[in-house]
Amino acid sequence: MSIASRFGGWMSDLKGAQGETGSGAMPVRLGGLNFAHAPGSPGRLLGFDQALVWVAVALLAFGLVMVYSASIAMPDNPKFARYAHTHFLTRHIFSLVMAFVAALLAFQVPMSTWEKVAPWLFVASLVLLIAVLIPHVGKGVNGARRWISLGVMNFQPSELAKFAVVLYAADYMVRKMEVKEKFFRAVLPMGVAVAVVGLLLLAEPDMGAFMVIAVIAMGILFLGGVNARMFFMIAAILVVAFGVMIMMSDWRRERIFAYLDPWSEKHALGKGYQLSHSLIAIGRGEIFGVGLGGSVEKLHWLPEAHTDFLLAVIGEEFGLIGVLCVIGLFLWLTRRIMHIGRQSIALDRVFSGLVAQGVGIWIGFQAFINMGVNLGALPTKGLTLPFMSYGGSAILMNLVALAVVLRIDVENRQLMRGGRK
Repeated sequence: MSIASRFGGWMSDLKGAQGETGSGAMPVRLGGLNFAHAPGSPGRLLGFDQALVWVAVALLAFGLVMVYSASIAMPDNPKFARYAHTHFLTRHIFSLVMAFVAALLAFQVPMSTWEKVAPWLFVASLVLLIAVLIPHVGKGVNGARRWISLGVMNFQPSELAKFAVVLYAADYMVRKMEVKEKFFRAVLPMGVAVAVVGLLLLAEPDMGAFMVIAVIAMGILFLGGVNARMFFMIAAILVVAFGVMIMMSDWRRERIFAYLDPWSEKHALGKGYQLSHSLIAIGRGEIFGVGLGGSVEKLHWLPEAHTDFLLAVIGEEFGLIGVLCVIGLFLWLTRRIMHIGRQSIALDRVFSGLVAQGVGIWIGFQAFINMGVNLGALPTKGLTLPFMSYGGSAILMNLVALAVVLRIDVENRQLMRGGRK
């Protein structure tokens, strides 16, 4: 009787929905559920993807704890003697607060507005990438000029460029949808734009950011409908280009050799130093780790333990279990963001869908590269672990990108419940 009454209730609700929407309403089927699209009915906000938010909060909270654990001993080094033991923790908390404020503001912006400003944001990112190369404007650290000092924080234009390329590539594909099968009219202009960004990034130098941006642009082109033949041609061109760049640069070539044999006498104290100590840290952690705060490698053995090699400290203190938990969270996060993008495209919101999927590619690929470097599966690259590593501008742009994805999800839900586009 209970099942029969529930079935009767569903049928009456369906009839009511059909009566409200009229015969011209188009049902939208997503994830096995039917949603009636009623253009005339008032839209209302029906929440957001709370699971996505909680997974991001978990990564941020775990990252905060690990940044403190990885940096607490740094003031013992004469280079950081003037810093307090909580210096990096305090600055990381400040960055998180600023990032949350920026994310809240970004969440208020409708996707139609993001679509209008996408080209201008891309131009602004190019201007900042040029400005960072100007002496006394860009700030150099360890031989690289990648930051602009804003007083309260150092801003990295390459992080804004990643976000700008996501928006610009999505907007570009929407505008070029009619000619997406033609290489010279659809693909070549986007390739030129990415090449300009790449040249500016290589001048810093920041090859890691260029790789992420190239993959974002290529992924959005493929998801936007560029045929497989052109996609593989672009991929081959990029592989050849990166190969030539490595061959023409002595220190990049040395990094590859150090990656292939980090334990050799030549590389163990040179280009292979970070990788070898990262592997030692992960090896010490074994299955369950040595416990929070018990890492030895963070005591001035492993460089950049609180930024690029945070996962190695996690592996040492929490073992294989901790590393698998982090990998699982990033897998779920990336999959969920891509699902929101597919859902948006199914609702005929192509720009929003491509933006969400572009963010998914960005977060997933950068996390994959960072993890691969820490585990010795990939050559050393200066890329942080999204949401977790120390770094103000990276955290800020990660949260802004996630806020835009949440905005897309809210607009999807609003549309499926009868709201307007």
